[in-house]
Amino acid sequence: MKCILPLLAVAMSGAAFVGHAAPLQPIKDFVGHGTYGTVKISPNGEYLAVTVDQGDQDVLTVLRTSDLQIVKVNQLPEKKSIGSFYWTSPTRLMFNSVKKMGGYAQPSPTGEWYAVNADGSQPRPLIHYGAQDSTQRGKTVGNQGFSLLDTLKDDDQNVIMQSNSQRSSEGGNTEVVRMDTLTGRRTSLGRAPKENCSISLDAEKAPRFAICSSSKNEEGEYEERSELYRRDGTNWTLLNASKADGKHLDVIRTTNEGTVYATEDNDRDPAAIGTLDTATGSFHSLFQDPVAEVSDMIWSTDDNTLIGVVTEAGAPAVKLLNEDHPDAEIYASLAAAFEGQMVDFSSYTRDGRKIIVSVYSDNNPGELYLYDRDTGKARFLMSRRPQLKKEEMASVRPFSITARDGRQIHGYLTLPHGVDPRNLPLVVNPHGGPIGPRDNWGFNPEAQLFASRGYATLQVNFRGSGGYGKAFQDAGHRQWDAGIQNDILDATHWAINNGYANRDRICIYGGSFGGYSSMMAPIREPGLFKCAFGYVGVYDVDMLFKKGDIPQRDSGLRYLRRTHGTDRADWNRASPALRAAEVKIPVYLAAGARDERAVPEQTELMNKALIAAGNKPEGMIIQSGEMHGFYGEEARINLYSEMLSFFQRHIGAGATDASSPAQSTKDK
Repeated sequence: MKCILPLLAVAMSGAAFVGHAAPLQPIKDFVGHGTYGTVKISPNGEYLAVTVDQGDQDVLTVLRTSDLQIVKVNQLPEKKSIGSFYWTSPTRLMFNSVKKMGGYAQPSPTGEWYAVNADGSQPRPLIHYGAQDSTQRGKTVGNQGFSLLDTLKDDDQNVIMQSNSQRSSEGGNTEVVRMDTLTGRRTSLGRAPKENCSISLDAEKAPRFAICSSSKNEEGEYEERSELYRRDGTNWTLLNASKADGKHLDVIRTTNEGTVYATEDNDRDPAAIGTLDTATGSFHSLFQDPVAEVSDMIWSTDDNTLIGVVTEAGAPAVKLLNEDHPDAEIYASLAAAFEGQMVDFSSYTRDGRKIIVSVYSDNNPGELYLYDRDTGKARFLMSRRPQLKKEEMASVRPFSITARDGRQIHGYLTLPHGVDPRNLPLVVNPHGGPIGPRDNWGFNPEAQLFASRGYATLQVNFRGSGGYGKAFQDAGHRQWDAGIQNDILDATHWAINNGYANRDRICIYGGSFGGYSSMMAPIREPGLFKCAFGYVGVYDVDMLFKKGDIPQRDSGLRYLRRTHGTDRADWNRASPALRAAEVKIPVYLAAGARDERAVPEQTELMNKALIAAGNKPEGMIIQSGEMHGFYGEEARINLYSEMLSFFQRHIGAGATDASSPAQSTKDK
């Protein structure tokens, strides 16, 4: 609790820069945690609720909107983080708890939900383990997980939640309940027609649609399937099955006026967004981009109209679907005021008179403003990284290339500020995943750190990346060592051939799957890279099937078979640890000792294999206490100090960082 107060105070004071004697901005300024995460205004505008990242734990802070003074800091015990949170009334908040798993892994919900007033009064555990209360107050039965469906704007005491359990003797394992946020008492409103469903409500806040999914076909292997059901009374009617027509229908929301917004996906192209006929299940498209998925939606402040959508083939592109709507006019005005930046309606009051506006860009880490509809003015609230000057940050250029097999590939090139963008030392930085995640245009603290030391950074949304349609994503399966690496290599040659990169000063660095690529790309094209830094990476496919959290689930094993096959010869070919003799450049390795995704044994095996091949890594960090991506500020500063010193030695950008000794301690 102590460290949040000065952090927020700096943000709210409007301080823009922390001076220092050295000519280079400190590493901490880039890799330290931002001043805010998610921000939501209370229904009547009196308060702001703000999540704050404190490393391996996130807390929830309540501020007065008028003067941004702290009212209450909510911090959970046992290093639990506050995950999703919602205003359920003008003075009451509801939130769940999660355990953070590392910077490259999604947090894991603990299953617990809490409610508390803005001033800290009437705290209540609504759903938790171990309760034996017969009135169901704060009770979780079996292995249930809950998610919020609706805060019920006209009801300050109750919310609608969805409960999912492992199995049910009563039919579907998904149930919709009304929950009292003061007592935790729950009342059932209906159950899904079968297992593995999610439910959407109608305008009367009753269960209306169920989207049921499966990742298994008749042969027991990985295949994504979905079915859409409509509820009439207590009966469910099947409206759509992807197995029959190859189309996935998903309901986004039903507005208070009864309009049902949905998406339709044909398993190939980016999904269309539109409306659903509740009687027939027919879909009417409002928007579909031929290249990129809809990445964000802009809603009217009464939540009744979808006024715009965002796509991100390269930089974000906003398409207003209803330009005559009053809120669309406000959005257009704000977008014009923040030209060249991305603007979003982050949250708004119940009457829509006040809107929290989020603004970011390639050189802006993020800012929040409070727009007042009555005055037509936007008041500055806070900056995510006030110590960094926007005018000194690097720029990010989207690009696209045609890969060697004709596939269109998109990516981003971060170029240092104030230097000629020609013949630069280059860090190639593949993202994690590889199936689903992607890189985005915007402020990337890591790439900005590299740019501050004179390096350009290349990021590639190779085949398998999300955001470009199902066919593009599926093209990454069984292509870890082949098609994906080809895309990374082809983009690297694009940067060289267009004069951005010095072909003799290129290193590759990545985390998670990016760590895998940092070893495999130099194997695929010897001589292209001068050094490689692997971070929390996977280096042996066989071990991926045996250790870590993925093979612990049947669905995880199906996924691994889908993306790697079952042929051991293919596994061996795709395992850098078994081809270490082909990595003939300097290497540095780093991993978290508590990593459950890419277990540290992966990094230790790669280290041993390189030593056996006569290419001992210049360093190896097995960081105690850290997971799949480091959280601790000291550990992060040490990591990037070592990394920058490593780059300096091999593709020197003319800047030297004081290095610190690599740590090799592991949790016992």
